[in-house]
Amino acid sequence: MRFFKYHALGNDYIVMHPADFPGWTTPTREQIRVICHRNFGVGSDGILWGPLPTSRARFGLRIYNPDGSEAEKSGNGLRIFSRFLYDQKLVGTTPFTIDTLGGVVEVSIQPGGKLITVEMGQVSFCSDKIPVAGPVREVLNEKIKIQDREFVFCSATIGNPHCVIPMTDISESLARQYGPDLETHPLFPCRTNVQFLQVRDRHNIRIEIWERGAGYTLASGSSSSTAAAVARRLGLVEDKLTVHMPGGQISIEISPDYAIRMTGPVTRVAEGQIHSELYETTV
Repeated sequence: MRFFKYHALGNDYIVMHPADFPGWTTPTREQIRVICHRNFGVGSDGILWGPLPTSRARFGLRIYNPDGSEAEKSGNGLRIFSRFLYDQKLVGTTPFTIDTLGGVVEVSIQPGGKLITVEMGQVSFCSDKIPVAGPVREVLNEKIKIQDREFVFCSATIGNPHCVIPMTDISESLARQYGPDLETHPLFPCRTNVQFLQVRDRHNIRIEIWERGAGYTLASGSSSSTAAAVARRLGLVEDKLTVHMPGGQISIEISPDYAIRMTGPVTRVAEGQIHSELYETTV
């Protein structure tokens, strides 16, 4: 059972080609949890299961979080999966499409495969699309109380839900302390990804990320895309900007209708064999 491991700015995924796992329709929640575990398994921020057949795009992809839940979309995951397709000589530098639960995206790979651009789709701030509980509205500058603090937040979707909290000062400890309770707050019926956002200037923002189903994360493509869109919607940045994260930087371009073009790197880490004995472990 062969696997391939990549990281995108420290956000690491394991790619599992269904052809290498005969008899599997998809990995089970228990298999995902143990494979992703940093001590008992290979260790990763998630699993990319594909390529899969689809009528909507050239390739289909399913994305799993380390807790066994399924993600609709992942910007870093899409770049990693695209690099895998490139390394397997299934694609070249001609643009191609990938079908996810969060929609179809178009990908362009630069020669060498290390820098990849993804047309992530259009950001929506509408509560019924994200989703966010309550009346249908654009979720901008609303208040939410978590533990001992009240935050002002915006919410948006780019195929998966996000809660963006603009602040003057942000930190890893802030994301770790409040991220879990924000992720699971009743206001977000499908849970949510969380970004603490600091605007540095009109062309640069910084975010700290708590990722739904994964926890504190060094980088995230969908988080970068959505946080940038929120900053633009609030009038704080221009339409081309750099998102700074603990793991590195992603470039974002925002069109007038809030469609996002994301460009960032991918690094190949390893490939190997998963032994069947691993699945005897419970985590």
